[in-house]
Amino acid sequence: MKLTHMNHNTSTVSPRMALRPLVLALGLLAMVPQVHADAATDGALAADHRGYQLQQDAIQALNDTGRHRLASYPLAKAQCWLDVSFHEYTRNDRSAFPQGALDASRAITGFLARGGAPGAADNPAQQTPLVNDALKLRDDLWAQAAALKAHTGWRCAEKLVACGEVELVHAGNEHRQQGWRHAKPYVQIAEDLFHDARLAAEACPALPVPVPVVASAVPAATTVPAPVVPPAVPAPVVRERVVLSASVLFAFDRRTLADLLPEGRGQLDQLVARLDRVYARVDRLELVGHTDRLGREDYNARLSADRAETIRAYLQQQGVKAEIVASGRGATEPLPNLVCTQRTPAALAQCLQPHRRVEISITGVPR
Repeated sequence: MKLTHMNHNTSTVSPRMALRPLVLALGLLAMVPQVHADAATDGALAADHRGYQLQQDAIQALNDTGRHRLASYPLAKAQCWLDVSFHEYTRNDRSAFPQGALDASRAITGFLARGGAPGAADNPAQQTPLVNDALKLRDDLWAQAAALKAHTGWRCAEKLVACGEVELVHAGNEHRQQGWRHAKPYVQIAEDLFHDARLAAEACPALPVPVPVVASAVPAATTVPAPVVPPAVPAPVVRERVVLSASVLFAFDRRTLADLLPEGRGQLDQLVARLDRVYARVDRLELVGHTDRLGREDYNARLSADRAETIRAYLQQQGVKAEIVASGRGATEPLPNLVCTQRTPAALAQCLQPHRRVEISITGVPR
């Protein structure tokens, strides 16, 4: 799943901020402004960010009631719609996609807040609209999602499938607007989510079967055995991958903490907040830096490693206590199916940009 972040040096959402009561959060949600198509003024930006904040509060408030889990299919889908909406908004996508994705998130939380059942056929989460006339890509992945919903281990894969479906729509929107090269990273994220969902479903422990108690006459001298207590069900461990663009994190050829760009700091702050919000326990973070093929091999290896180490240091400064491992692989692991044959240096560098990235693998137990 992708991270969201704030532009223009706005503050990020604190995972520990006091949440409004559910009724108040949902009452305010009715006043959420539309995403402005030309959000150029400070007033428009503030209104847009307030709208995103209110929707995040509504999702958290539903989770806090105890009737819904952030790892459940409906609430996870609401969160992922919100994430992709904000991601595209901060990338200056002024098409109908950010608003459409935000509306999809709000439709789910509104239905749940009105007492709708998570598995009801009319729950908006059970549909995945092709927002902004997005292309429907990869029928094989949609088939995987349908199969997982019928799997006996579905409860351990709900969140991953929900986000995988949203990422497929995200990819379809990118393909329609800008072509396959821009869609490919999001298709890869969807592939990874469905792969991890399948592993989680297959490893999902069976729910304990209640032991029936049969009433019978017991002689006075007979000792009644203690009831059988079923073993505790271990929490499922999941693995999630997040991809951050190096150009968002650092200026060209930069790599230190002092070089982190405001937008990059915002994305990392959102990661820290999301770890606290989504995971009951984070076991390990693995950071891997990558470059494109331009430049010397030894230089690229060092640049990618230094950037991963810088992100590790930043996350530790922000209070992340999990084990964090950082490494760099230079240009040895380019993204598949991205072929660049441009002749001018500027055009070639632009085409190769998706290769310049930092991948973050999160291993932990969701809430």
